[in-house]
Amino acid sequence: MTERRRHSAEKPSHAVRMGTAIPRREAPRLYLVTPPLGAPSAIADDLADALNATDIAAVLLRLGEGDEPALLDRIKALRILIQSNGAALLLDGHAALIGRAEADGAHLSGTDALRAATASLKPKYIAGCGGLAERHDAMLAGESGADYVMFGEPDATGHRPALDAVIERVAWWAEIFQIPCVAYAAGVEEVVALARAGADFVAIGEAIWRDRRSFAAAIEHLAVEPVR
Repeated sequence: MTERRRHSAEKPSHAVRMGTAIPRREAPRLYLVTPPLGAPSAIADDLADALNATDIAAVLLRLGEGDEPALLDRIKALRILIQSNGAALLLDGHAALIGRAEADGAHLSGTDALRAATASLKPKYIAGCGGLAERHDAMLAGESGADYVMFGEPDATGHRPALDAVIERVAWWAEIFQIPCVAYAAGVEEVVALARAGADFVAIGEAIWRDRRSFAAAIEHLAVEPVR
């Protein structure tokens, strides 16, 4: 696994590259979402392959149940792999663990969670926000200091908005706001549409990035499809 790592010196700072200081690119970048983690070894090799295959903006670590020491051990087991490849290491919630885990930031669900964590995260760490059901929620997230907003991700029950609704929300945000937007693609076939809508980042789950053929297709879609 070590041989497949790309050293972080080859790329600009991973934390800065997720922030709002970076101009919008002509093509969006990938944002990987892990399954809820128990043993990090279950995804380590596939994650290394994905990180080494293309430019990855961030990896969102979702953590399974466990006490604080166990959660820290899981994060630290993957930290060097992720950050040495130039990607930002984000935690799904768990803002209080960011410093001790040497992560780059947190993804918070909803504006209340974002506001509660902002003081401890900013300006050193990334504070992203999802779980934004309405346009008003997204605007509140931006006003509350979110470094990015996410649209289209599944909720705790696995339900997500219809693709047309996600495309509409992404296009609206990209047209009006400077804060980056992450659009969640449930399948490879959604990547093109979300890229065209104006997403700065396209988030993909393990069903895409752990399958070599699907992941290659996602990379190809981002490379050749123009953003609106």
